[in-house]
Amino acid sequence: MTQQPLRGVTSLRFNQDQSCFCCAMETGVRIYNVEPLMEKGHLDHEQVGSMGLVEMLHRSNLLALVGGGSSPKFSEISAVLIWDDAREGKDSKDKLVLEFTFTKPVLAVRMRHDKIVIVLRNRIYVYSFPDNPRKLFEFDTRDNPKGLCDLCPSLEKQLLVFPGHKCGSLQLVDLASTKPGTSSAPFTINAHQSDVACVSLNQPGTVVASASQKGTLIRLFDTQSKEKLVELRRGTDPATLYCINFSHDSSFLCASSDKGTVHIFALKDTRLNRRSALARVGKVGPMIGQYVDSQWSLASFTVPAESACICAFGRNTSKNVNSVIAICVDGTFHKYVFTPDGNCNREAFDVYLDICDDDDF
Repeated sequence: MTQQPLRGVTSLRFNQDQSCFCCAMETGVRIYNVEPLMEKGHLDHEQVGSMGLVEMLHRSNLLALVGGGSSPKFSEISAVLIWDDAREGKDSKDKLVLEFTFTKPVLAVRMRHDKIVIVLRNRIYVYSFPDNPRKLFEFDTRDNPKGLCDLCPSLEKQLLVFPGHKCGSLQLVDLASTKPGTSSAPFTINAHQSDVACVSLNQPGTVVASASQKGTLIRLFDTQSKEKLVELRRGTDPATLYCINFSHDSSFLCASSDKGTVHIFALKDTRLNRRSALARVGKVGPMIGQYVDSQWSLASFTVPAESACICAFGRNTSKNVNSVIAICVDGTFHKYVFTPDGNCNREAFDVYLDICDDDDF
């Protein structure tokens, strides 16, 4: 997720299991552990200049960097640099082990243990990674100004999802069964009527969740059968969704938007979600029928509305208590605990940008 810098933050990303997050900044890069919240390391401005995007590979020593901001050091926004902190060397260039260069700006990067995916506005490239990278696939996409894409981290499933050519559609590609260099028949889900604005896969890659630019509904689909599993209502007013994430066991889903609200939905037991009061009335007209059938969030909490945020689930402390973490570009960290009956309370608040660690990354 990228936004205009507040306190110098240009973008925020969780790693693949949401145990860490990385922060691209005007002043370099910062890496944080989520629970407990602590800085794991940083790359300062002298080493890397200002940064536009950072992507972690699990908790390893490899980072994908894309320059940006007001004073990038290495290259323009059309290159992805791989930084290996385990490499010896006094000069920062000794730690830059790979470079992928393009003619157009890089909008997003996704990594898994054996592949790297690089997203441009109308094209997505997939390379083998990290040893002797070679281009495996190239996919043309619909205009994708946000660089929307998700990559399943699971060892069992190599699923890639991105906006399809048709407005509101999702394209799913199984990178394990698609032969490199071939354009396999697209596996498409017609998810929305307007353009897709947010997309996310669960950890095993069995379910995909998406929202359109309208931002009122989140729809979930089975990635094998393409069937719609459930429709979740964020609200009735249009909103821009920043982030959708599944809990580790796919029992819950959280979503953040520019309304400054983080919504939490139940997936395993959808009876926990709230229903419209009209659903109890009986027959209603077709116009409001769609609201009546919708499932509303079982819990929600607010963060500063003017500050974009990413959200994810914390580690379960007990069977009936779950937590959601929200990381905002204004430098704030929010942790809320919620119970299946919809109780939601703040457990922690911090300013992560004020937490410093003297070690370099």
